[in-house]
Amino acid sequence: MNPQTIVIYDGSFDGFLCCVFMIYDQKISDPNIRKESEINNQLFTITENVITEKSKANRVWKGFKSKTTPYEQRDFFKVFLSEIKGVENTLLSYMKNVFAKEHNIAIDYSNKDILKISQVAKMVRREKHRMEAFVRFQLTSDHIYTATVEPDFNVLPLLIPHFKDRYADQQWIIYDLKRDYGIYYDLKVVKTIIIEDFHKNKSKIAPEFLAHGEKEFQKLWVTYYDNVNIKSRKNNKLHKQHLPQRYWKYLTEKNNIP
Repeated sequence: MNPQTIVIYDGSFDGFLCCVFMIYDQKISDPNIRKESEINNQLFTITENVITEKSKANRVWKGFKSKTTPYEQRDFFKVFLSEIKGVENTLLSYMKNVFAKEHNIAIDYSNKDILKISQVAKMVRREKHRMEAFVRFQLTSDHIYTATVEPDFNVLPLLIPHFKDRYADQQWIIYDLKRDYGIYYDLKVVKTIIIEDFHKNKSKIAPEFLAHGEKEFQKLWVTYYDNVNIKSRKNNKLHKQHLPQRYWKYLTEKNNIP
C-alpha cells in the first residue's frame, strides 16, 4: 500500500494550479491537496511542498480552458473561492475528468463532482450578489470611499468588475475583515492590499478617520430610510428573508448613528 501524498500550497489559485501540475508531472497516484494553514494530523503520509510558479499555473489553466466553456471556467473559480475544506480535491477530480475526455461533451450532472461544483458555485454566486447589494461605503478623511465586509466566501475577486464599473470616478477600498485583505481602486487599476490592524476595527471605521460631514450624511440617509418605510405594511419575516440579519451590520440604515 502506497502512502498518501499531502500536497501543500500557499492558498492562491495559481498555487492550486501548480499542485495540479506537480501531480501530473510526478504521476502522484493518491494526492491530497491542502493549504499551508491546514494542520496535517495524518500518519504515514508523504508531504510535498509546492512552489507557486506563474508559468506552470498558466499551462494548466490553458489546458483546462481548451476543454471547457467560459461558464464552466467561471464556476470552477467560484468554487475555489468558496474555501470549503477539501474543495481542492473535488476540483482536482473534476479536472482529471475534463483532461481525460477526448472531446468536450454536455455537462454531466450525474457525476458527483460536477454536481457539487454546480451547487457550491451557486452558493458563491449568491454571496457575490448580496455583497454587491449590501456594501455601504464611508468617506474617509483622505477622500477614499471605504467599506468593510465579512462574507461567507472569498468573493472579493468577483466584486471587482461590478464596483470598478459603477464607481469608476472614485477611489475606493473594500476590505474583507475575515480574511484580512482588501481591494483598492486608484482610478486606474484595482490592487490587492493588506492594511495593518484593519481587521481589528470590526464592521465600523473609527469616527476620527471619517471625512468631515460623513456622519451627517449617514444620519440623513437613516432619516430618509425611516421616512420611506410604510409602517402599516411592515413584514419583518419577508424583510429578513430578502435582507438576512447577518448583513445588517454593514448597512448604514440599520445602525444607530450617534
